[in-house]
Amino acid sequence: MQAASDGSFVEQPNEAVREFFGPQFGPMDHFARMLVEEGELRGLIGPRELPRLWSRHIVNSAAVIGFIPEGVQVLDVGSGAGFPGLVVAIARPDLDVHLVEPMVRRCEWLADVAGEIGLENVTIHNARAEELHNVGEADIVTSRAVANLKQLTRWTMPLVLPGGKMLALKGRRAAEEVKAARSLFKKFNVGRVHVHEVPSLMEEESTRVVEIQKKR
Repeated sequence: MQAASDGSFVEQPNEAVREFFGPQFGPMDHFARMLVEEGELRGLIGPRELPRLWSRHIVNSAAVIGFIPEGVQVLDVGSGAGFPGLVVAIARPDLDVHLVEPMVRRCEWLADVAGEIGLENVTIHNARAEELHNVGEADIVTSRAVANLKQLTRWTMPLVLPGGKMLALKGRRAAEEVKAARSLFKKFNVGRVHVHEVPSLMEEESTRVVEIQKKR
């Protein structure tokens, strides 16, 4: 167990997690240690969340990785402490990852992590998602704990390339959020929508990934 700044202890990843990340486990562990040392002090993560940093945040964020093709551009909306954006960037060096975060201090944190770990596949944008609507589009847009799916659809689908998709990490009410957002799907040229339940490597409860495909 690793001690956090408040004296509490942080869970350690199991062998399944180490195998999942493979050669990228070292950089991922480095990211985790930076969060343990600085996350609470910099207002990035609450003290109650630190003991479950790996299971609730890192492994949870990694659930989107299997839905991302090789070598594409990923836009992570509301990156915050780096979930899922930094987790995706660290685990998948083949991806071109853009982190979108409106708060300057969080952008500084993201830059500090990218610099210390040596991530060459990360670009940071100090902006809101809606401010990028006229800038360009990405193959994949990701988000976690940003807004309900209806609002996310408004913010993120204009950023998705035709044929691309939005991947949203959601909780137990994922299916209900999909139903509530359906009225917007035609407007934003949405095709297939699927709620995936991804088994966790550290917890009994699965992680829900909402996959929203944009028509070509």
